[in-house]
Amino acid sequence: MLYEIVVDSYGDTTYVPTTLGNVLLVAVILVLLAAGLFFARKHSGKDSANVRSGAGKLTVKQLAFCACAMALGTVLSNVKLFSFPWGGSITLLSMFFICLPGYWFGLGAGLTTAVAYGVLQLLFDPYVLFPMQLVVDYLLAFGALGLSGLFSHSRNGLIKGYLLGIFGRWVFTTLSGWIFFSSYAWEGWHPIPYSMAYNGIYIGAEGAITVVILAIPAVRNGLGRIKQLASE
Repeated sequence: MLYEIVVDSYGDTTYVPTTLGNVLLVAVILVLLAAGLFFARKHSGKDSANVRSGAGKLTVKQLAFCACAMALGTVLSNVKLFSFPWGGSITLLSMFFICLPGYWFGLGAGLTTAVAYGVLQLLFDPYVLFPMQLVVDYLLAFGALGLSGLFSHSRNGLIKGYLLGIFGRWVFTTLSGWIFFSSYAWEGWHPIPYSMAYNGIYIGAEGAITVVILAIPAVRNGLGRIKQLASE
């Protein structure tokens, strides 16, 4: 069995991965990271000068940077400034670190690393009521953070990419709340505006905190130097 069915304290049925399920999830994470690196390497290969100078040697470095971003995002996802009773929390910049691989290496690496992070969350903090909810909440919502790669080469691409990434996550969490958690809607609220507001509060609050920090020149310049190091 890849998972076991557990009834939580609220009486809801939750699917929790077994040891075999966790091993499979780790394998999926590694495959996704490899796919992301393939896209990043392919993007680098478009520059013939990079190819002649050995752009493929960057693969191990890219893996290290993506793995570090995932590790920091995972650790900081457990540093919760505020937790909401029915899921969702304001964390210490965890979404930002998952947006970084896209900013560093482009859309392909960003999406696959973010999806891998979503799979990783299933290892540490699973909350699954329905199989399709797993797809929306963990693969699509977290995976959307990789949309930051669309602004990898844009002016102020870090902030633009981050805002797009968290907007994408908000869209999918709103969809999940409407479809799977409509029974939790506040009294007098339709499930759609309820889900928009509920998920917008914690995602928007963390987003606002992060943007303020990124607006600090020293922070922005330091992150720019890290991108140069990652791309060299």
